[in-house]
Amino acid sequence: MALLELDGVAVHYGRIQALSDVSVTVEAGEIVALIGANGAGKTTTMRAISGLLPLSAGRVVFEDEDITRMRADLRVRRGICQAPEGRGVFPGLTVLENLDMGAYSRKDRRTAAYREDLDHVFELFPRLAERRNQAGGTLSGGEQQMVAIGRALMARPRVLLLDEPSMGLAPQIIQQIFRIIRDINADRGTTVLLVEQNASQALALAHRAYVLETGRVVQHGTGRQLLDDPAVRNAYLGVA
Repeated sequence: MALLELDGVAVHYGRIQALSDVSVTVEAGEIVALIGANGAGKTTTMRAISGLLPLSAGRVVFEDEDITRMRADLRVRRGICQAPEGRGVFPGLTVLENLDMGAYSRKDRRTAAYREDLDHVFELFPRLAERRNQAGGTLSGGEQQMVAIGRALMARPRVLLLDEPSMGLAPQIIQQIFRIIRDINADRGTTVLLVEQNASQALALAHRAYVLETGRVVQHGTGRQLLDDPAVRNAYLGVA
């Protein structure tokens, strides 16, 4: 049984069809990547999973339950948590307050379990521990991305949705972010669904991956299979 499944999903923006018959499965403990060009439907897919966009057709299934009509906040409570494209840091709140926002749905705030999770985020991102009382809007782009991921982790995700975590970051920070994604998956077995324009990094990290083109899945396989596929290399990796 897949942890998360998209079955024949279609999404429209008005009369424009953004996704058509998209089917994706994510098994517990996996890192699964979605790659594709700008406008391929990657972020739309993530927003459909999070419940931020209604489906025109198909269904979203989580832990064998059809959650297609479930509200976004209830999906967070079930364990579907997203670090969105653009980070979405609250600029006027401190790092600590931003992280606390991720735990809004938890009933164990201010307990030992909450403190353990906060310590885990600070262990993953020591820079955030140093800047815990600094306003989010004054952080660098890399630090804001750390806050966005840490905030999602504070909700104790069963599946962590990461939308373009390397966007606009320096190469050194990108390497650090990808190492942390690997650690998040390995340390606690957190399942990760990753949307990423840096296809080579994403495929090297992912257990499995899907290629989206104009709102459709056109190819899927293991990360290694797609890395070695000549068509994928030519289209997305800049290598013949």
